Amino acid sequence: MKEEILIKFGERIRTLRKQNKWSQEKLAEETGFHRTYIGMIERGERNPSLISINVFAKTFKMTISELLFF
Repeated sequence: MKEEILIKFGERIRTLRKQNKWSQEKLAEETGFHRTYIGMIERGERNPSLISINVFAKTFKMTISELLFF
């Protein structure tokens, strides 16, 4: 069973990616993560590390607090 927080975080990443009109491939290029990892994050299947969360925040030009504001 997926944790609710992982689902919410994945939805947040997907929303931000779409607001930027980026594909998963483009977000993967911007973050340095693999495209399949991005997909797993968006589906709530992975529990990203704090370092990964920081990479997402920097990529979307926001603080970690802003990124985690669901």
